[in-house]
Amino acid sequence: MHKKLLLLLIFSIFILCGCGKKQPVEDDLSRIMKQDKITIGVRTDTQPFGYIDEKGQYVGYDIDIAKIITTALLGDAKKVEFVPVTASDRIRKLITNEVDILIATLSITDQRQRILDFSVPYYVAGQALMLPAKSDIISLRELSGKKVIIVYGSTSERSVRTGIPDVNILGYRTYDDAYRAMKEGRADALIADDTLLYRYVLSDKSLKLLPKRYSKEYYAIAFRKDEASQRLQIRVNSVLQSLQSTGKLNRLQEKWGIAN
Repeated sequence: MHKKLLLLLIFSIFILCGCGKKQPVEDDLSRIMKQDKITIGVRTDTQPFGYIDEKGQYVGYDIDIAKIITTALLGDAKKVEFVPVTASDRIRKLITNEVDILIATLSITDQRQRILDFSVPYYVAGQALMLPAKSDIISLRELSGKKVIIVYGSTSERSVRTGIPDVNILGYRTYDDAYRAMKEGRADALIADDTLLYRYVLSDKSLKLLPKRYSKEYYAIAFRKDEASQRLQIRVNSVLQSLQSTGKLNRLQEKWGIAN
């Protein structure tokens, strides 16, 4: 009798506590739809991808894509909250849940894929060298022993160190800071994605871009590497693939002057 009562008590506790039963975890897509808002990390220093215009509004190619995705998920582009990120802090802000996703000129690399998940690419850029217009340098290798500017958190440093191991690297947090350092003569060249450098050479005739490209940078939307992000990633990929198949992605690139 005592044994039966003990077994009955254990069984009752098991049922009441839900022991052995894994509680469902709310995934990112469900949470976003429930709160009726998505938080997206974007750049504000990468015209024409992401910047703030004279009216104080977020604008650019990445911003347009963010609004399209927000509309697809929540029915209204105004339901997005933009959070400014830099090349050096964007991944941290995603991993620590400060943002839901990143649309921030982030290229896919093997190293980043160890800690993040990515959408299908939405743009292909290439690394280029920006120099003073009067410079005689015509290739990356000619920068051996010279000073080259990079932006922290970008893939440029790896390209420079691989191509010229004895280069002297100067790092800055934003592209505008890097540009100002270049103008002040602190280095012989600046390396970054061509799409991020066009705005400087178009508005400043004292600078030029060399024609050679040293990489292919596939820009993609980043997600936390977590099972909870998988449904959101699938939904975003569906939106991007629709933009690609209908030609809308190309038209957006033409709008911002970045069509390949």
